[in-house]
This record gives sequence, structure tokens and C-alpha cells, in this order.
Amino acid sequence: MIGDRNYFNGGDVIWNLRSGDKFNAIREIVFSAPTFARVEGLDLDAFAETVIEREHLQSTGLGHGVAVAHGRTEMVSELRIALGISPEGIPFEAYDGHPVHLIFVIANHPEQQTEYLQVLSTVAAMVRNDSFRHQVLGCFGRDEAEHLVGSQFTRLLETRWSPRAPRVS
Repeated sequence: MIGDRNYFNGGDVIWNLRSGDKFNAIREIVFSAPTFARVEGLDLDAFAETVIEREHLQSTGLGHGVAVAHGRTEMVSELRIALGISPEGIPFEAYDGHPVHLIFVIANHPEQQTEYLQVLSTVAAMVRNDSFRHQVLGCFGRDEAEHLVGSQFTRLLETRWSPRAPRVS
């Protein structure tokens, strides 16, 4: 179940991305985040290329300095997510034309669309808040950002998708 996992811990927030373009930033996140490396049998090169191929179809830059790049692979049994932070910003062909500072990369199994949509919806709700985005960019390092993002994400995920959460029509 989606709410039973911890997200954004143990190095899954990549602080101060070095890459200056979106494709290299995606590769940097995929190769740096332990959440992807822990997947037995996952070919990181192939997964990064899957995400990049998806990005070629249409930019996942949501605007307001945020992108949610993603790729499907049968090699993951449960959804994986990491975040790369670029204080300088990276050109990402976002719909608003602004550089991206927060790049989420999601790996999901093709048959786990519901979980993927729940996570995507939660990320979108989290980053919609201007104050939250500024707080993340104002963090002093990876550990602080990881704690902030992880706690906010978990809280929203549980609030929105827990079986005990009230459903909004």
C-alpha cells in the first residue's frame, strides 16, 4: 500500500544538481539517488533513457520551477521517487518558460497506474504552494531538504489517500 512507505530519505534528495540541461539532470538524479540503485536488476542507463524518451514526447515541466519526469519499467515492484534540486535552475521547456529548480523523477511499474497517479497528485499539491517551494530552495543542505520534502509528502499522501481520509467529491 502506498501510505506504508517512507519517501525522500537516505539520499533520495539530490542537493545542488551539477547538470545544466534537463537530460543530464535526469541522468544525474537517476544515478545518484539510492532509491533507484536499490532496485535489484534495474539497469540505470536503460531507465534514465526511458525517462528521457518520455521527456522528448512532451516536457514534464509543470511551471513554477517544478518538473516531474517519469518512466515506466517492469523492473520496479513498487514506485520509486527522487528529487533533484538546482538552486540556479535548469532550462526545461516548462509551459511557463521559466527554469526548473525542483526535478522529481518517478519510476513505476506499468501496471501500477493508480499508485503513480496518487503520487503525482500528491507532488502537484505539495509544490503548488509557493511558500513550500521557497522553503525547499532555502534549505541549508540535503538533509534539511530531505526532511522537509519527506515529511510534507508523507503528510499529504496520508491525508489525501489513506483509507481513513475523508473523500472529497
